[in-house]
Amino acid sequence: MGIFDRLFKAKQPADSRRERLLASGRITDGVILELKRDGNKDVVAVYHYTLNGVEFESAEVLTAAQLKESIRYAPGSTVAIRYDPKNQVNSIIE
Repeated sequence: MGIFDRLFKAKQPADSRRERLLASGRITDGVILELKRDGNKDVVAVYHYTLNGVEFESAEVLTAAQLKESIRYAPGSTVAIRYDPKNQVNSIIE
């Protein structure tokens, strides 16, 4: 892949990114900070995790399967976070 491809590469759809991180991402612990509703009425979980002394905060729309277990994602809950070791800010809630 050339430099042009890397600079102008289209973003991957969220589903393929999620599948890739579930298959090959590393796991750490995180904490759910809050749940919000976005403009599409989706439930968004804001979460926090620390890797090598660096703190990260991110947000993700919860999937239908995750919403069925909503108590597991309540604010203050500890959850597994999958992240890309090459780009540690790229993460999802497992």
